Amino acid sequence: MKIIVVSVGTRGDMEPFLAIGEMLQEKGNRVICVFPEQFRYLAEDSDLDFASLGKAYIELLNSTTGKAVFGGSGSGLRKLLAYLKLAGKSTNIQKELVQKQYEIIENERPDRIIYNGKAIYPVLRELDHREKNILISSVPYIHFVRDHAHLAFNGNYGFFLNRLTYALADFGLVTTAMVSKRWLKIKKQISRKQIRDAISSRKVIYAISPSLFPRPDYWDEKLQVLGYHQREKSVNWKPDKALTRFLIKHDQILFITFGSMTNPDPEKKTRAIIEVLDRNKIPAIINTASGGLVRPDQYHSEYILFVSNIPYDWILPRIYGIIHHGGSGTTHMGLKYGCATMIIPHILDQFVWNRIVARTGAGPAGVRIGNITAKKLEPRILELMKNGSFKRRAGEIAGQMEKEDFRRKLYHTIVG
Repeated sequence: MKIIVVSVGTRGDMEPFLAIGEMLQEKGNRVICVFPEQFRYLAEDSDLDFASLGKAYIELLNSTTGKAVFGGSGSGLRKLLAYLKLAGKSTNIQKELVQKQYEIIENERPDRIIYNGKAIYPVLRELDHREKNILISSVPYIHFVRDHAHLAFNGNYGFFLNRLTYALADFGLVTTAMVSKRWLKIKKQISRKQIRDAISSRKVIYAISPSLFPRPDYWDEKLQVLGYHQREKSVNWKPDKALTRFLIKHDQILFITFGSMTNPDPEKKTRAIIEVLDRNKIPAIINTASGGLVRPDQYHSEYILFVSNIPYDWILPRIYGIIHHGGSGTTHMGLKYGCATMIIPHILDQFVWNRIVARTGAGPAGVRIGNITAKKLEPRILELMKNGSFKRRAGEIAGQMEKEDFRRKLYHTIVG
């Protein structure tokens, strides 16, 4: 088969599709990754074909406005204005994304399309190609769960209000699809009801461990929870001498990363973290990655080592605990390797993962990125490192995840 995988978002949104793409290609299928241009190298590293959605989307997320929305402080007028400014700037970019999805898909005429929730054209294509398009979600609460609101609303407001949040989210998706139809100048008559029916009947795979998000028994069979899937990324990676020495010298090491998340003042936020680490002599490896954390000028401490772009599957088995932004992939990997976990949420699903980690007992609830101070972080970091129950619970979850093997079912769900 020719299979197109479409993912819009940050790097964490690409990873599940790369892992699934590699599995599909191993079975003899041709896989084309349709990602933002900045992630071309990821597809090529996995020996998968690539078609570009352009650079503008990621450039907007990394702009001053994007950083203010996703990593800024406050929730009042300043935050609202940043959201409105971002929305205004994003309209033309969204048009370009939809147009490129349309052109690539219609040119390739694939046998299957698997896509994430930010990809819109596959929703329209669903009308004429039922059973050939599959939504892959790496985040929970996209479909009705009795005791939790839709992902975008993050909370539990009771059965009836929870149900309403899912209806509101579907209304927004249908509206976005109708707007996209107009942008694409599709002349065929399509009603809101047709799109709503297509959304409600589509096949959906939650690429999430059931240890963290068990499948509700009242769901339709078209909705499946088929485990977390990752690529092996450390095959050709070797640590430098400084990292090797640090790991030998220290015990109970903390790993800190914000992944692909950025924010308006990374040095201030990093200093708040290292103030706590230094004062309490907690050895930590800080991953600067995409710039959400940075090494302050002329800073040195025997307890802290700065690294960049270190493979998680290499470092996580070697450390005690992890503090991170709360992306789905990083959350799964931290727990898969039995790390006591604390999340510093930036956006959307990261607040949900923060609640899930705290609920499972694998770590304390974290503080949102915009509210970071040494005073707020210190008791949480000390609890993370000194409460042994977090580490034990993370180890139990790791044992459960190790037993999960959904590759066969995942493959047959996609190819039929």
